[in-house]
Amino acid sequence: MKLKCSKANLLNGVQTVSKAVPNKTTMSILECILVDATNGVIKLTANDMELGIETIVEGDILEKGIIALDAKIFLEIVRKLPDGDILIHTDDSCKTSITCGKAKFNIIGKSGEDFSYLPDIEKDNQLVISQFTLKEVVRQTIFSISDNDNNKLMTGELFDINGDELKVVSLDGHRISIRKIQLKDSYEPRKVVVPGKTLNEVSKILPGDAQSDVTISFTPKHIVFEFDNTTVVSRLIEGEYFKIDQMLSSDYETKVKINKKEFLNCIDRATLLVKEGDKKPIIINITDGSMELRINSVLGSMNEDIDIEKNGKDLMIGFNPKFLIDALRVIEDEEVELYMVNPKAPCFIKNPEESYIYLILPVNFSTVS
Repeated sequence: MKLKCSKANLLNGVQTVSKAVPNKTTMSILECILVDATNGVIKLTANDMELGIETIVEGDILEKGIIALDAKIFLEIVRKLPDGDILIHTDDSCKTSITCGKAKFNIIGKSGEDFSYLPDIEKDNQLVISQFTLKEVVRQTIFSISDNDNNKLMTGELFDINGDELKVVSLDGHRISIRKIQLKDSYEPRKVVVPGKTLNEVSKILPGDAQSDVTISFTPKHIVFEFDNTTVVSRLIEGEYFKIDQMLSSDYETKVKINKKEFLNCIDRATLLVKEGDKKPIIINITDGSMELRINSVLGSMNEDIDIEKNGKDLMIGFNPKFLIDALRVIEDEEVELYMVNPKAPCFIKNPEESYIYLILPVNFSTVS
């Protein structure tokens, strides 16, 4: 095999697919990136058996062929080569030379025939969404997934398609994030749970162009994202997602309208006095026209008042400040509305159209010193 392509193109391709290379594996072939130039294009592939990424790199095929190269070494070599055209040449014994300018590396590859290719997916059920929208909806919900594998469903996000609406849901047992997106077309109802790792990697490699689309395809066990010259295939998380509608109440005893930036900045300031790993709640005291936020920790105390519009009862309630910060950071509105019932019931941050809903469980602060 003999290939020539620019450093910029090759580096972009190798960085894209390397996100699907496993950190630990007993199968050494999975630690490789497959370089396949047998079908008229230069295709790079990586696959950890749960997530696979394939991308096409522009370049010239001087001799057809296929080789699997150690992903870490390949990435570092390409990254550190000088700018210019890179020549990759392999022989029958898998010896591979990578040359750019006066720099030349010789490494040993593996036979491409042993590589685990991405599964063939029948692309009957397809959904089209803009790159920008998908990237945004992941950013606005991904922080609520659980990183604990004890409940696999909590490590993924629900994609609930119904007609021309896509609802994306994540939860970790302490909070729920919901975003609703209007689609350009109408689709058959479908619910799938997509691994958070997959969505994180997709959002990193998505350019996020508002004018360009992502095509999403489904099978009973896989989801496929196709954009530009890249294909991402991932296993779905099996099982029935939580019945979140039962957790969403429209009842409230206290409703607060507040400037989002002021509220966020105030909580941010308060967390200066909280050591990492310290679970000190921020205590919010709501009265007519005013919200007092205060925090006490071993480092000191802080309190601040913010002007609000209040409907309903006065209320004192405590929260994990990080959960409030995570939700407020991804809301674009100038003002936000909070709906609460009592100090032990969930707080809802949502807009009137309910295109976003963030549910946050309060903290019992009476027992916290």
